[in-house]
Amino acid sequence: MNLEVWQRHALSNQLHTVLLLAAMGGFLILLGWLLWGKEGISWLLFSGFLLMMLNPVATPGLIMRMYHARPLSVSEAPGLHVNLGELARRAGLRHPPRLYYIPSRMVNAFAVGNAANSSIAVTDGLLRLLDERELIGVLAHEISHVRNNDLWVMGIADMFSRLTSVLSLFGQLLLFVNLPLLLVSGAVINWYAVLLLIFAPSLSALAQLGLSRSREYHADLNAVLLTGDPEGLVSALHKLESAEVSAFEQILWPGRHLPEPSLLRTHPTTEERIYRLMSLETRRLDSMPVSNSSGWKAPSAALPAPRRHLGGLWF
Repeated sequence: MNLEVWQRHALSNQLHTVLLLAAMGGFLILLGWLLWGKEGISWLLFSGFLLMMLNPVATPGLIMRMYHARPLSVSEAPGLHVNLGELARRAGLRHPPRLYYIPSRMVNAFAVGNAANSSIAVTDGLLRLLDERELIGVLAHEISHVRNNDLWVMGIADMFSRLTSVLSLFGQLLLFVNLPLLLVSGAVINWYAVLLLIFAPSLSALAQLGLSRSREYHADLNAVLLTGDPEGLVSALHKLESAEVSAFEQILWPGRHLPEPSLLRTHPTTEERIYRLMSLETRRLDSMPVSNSSGWKAPSAALPAPRRHLGGLWF
C-alpha cells in the first residue's frame, strides 16, 4: 500500500473534521457572548458539555427495529459472516458487528453503534446487486465508521447545530421584542451581531454537511486499509451509482438526479471518492476469505425476495 498517500489523505480528513467541529463550537460560543457576555460563554460551555454527556443515543437494536430489520443468520449468508468477522479482527474490534437484513429493493447499507456494541444492516437490493468482493468493500467501509466512532462525532455535530439554531432563534426574538426601545433610546445596534444571529444556523448546518463528507472519505480510506483492495470498493461505488437511476426514470424524470451543489451534499461525489481510492495504488490481500473457502450462497438462493403490499413498501 502507498502509505504516504494514505497518510496524507487521512491527515487531511482529520484536520477537516477538527476545523469543522471548531467552527461549529465557535458559532455557539460567539452567540453566547452576544446574548449574555462572558457569563453566557461559561454557561453555554457547561450546558453543551452536560448535553453531550446526557445526550440519549438509541441502541443499535432499537434502530434496526425501526427499519423492520431482522438478524441475518450464518446459514443464510455464511460468506458474509466470515468476511465480517475477518474485517472486524483487522479493525481491532473485540466483537464483530451484528448483521441485519432489511427486505427492501433499495440498494443500501449502514452501520450504527460504537466499537463495543454495533450493528450493520444490508438491504436485499444490495445483496442481489453486488458480488462478494464488492460486498467486502462495503462492509469494510461500514466497519470503519464503527471503529472511527463516527456516530458519536456526528451526534456532537448535530447537537452543536441544534443548539446554535435555538440560540439564534432566541436572540432574534429578543432583538425583535426590544427593537422599539432601541429605536426610541437611540442605542446603536451591532448589525454584524444581527447578521450572525440570522446566518449562524445555516453556517452551522453547512459545517455539519461538510463534516459528514469528511467522515465518508475517511471511512473509504480505512476500508482500503482493512482489505487492501480499492478496486472492490470502487466497483461497488460504480454499481451503487448506476442503481440510483433506472431506465424508467431516465425516460420520465430525466432531471431527477442532476448534480446538487457540493456544499449541500451529505456524501462526497462518487467520482471524487473513486479518484481518492485509486490514488492509493494498493493490491488486494490474499488472506481475505474468498467464495469457495467461506461457503458463500447467492442471495437469491438464501434469502426470500421482498414482496410489495398496498402501502407501497417492501417486506
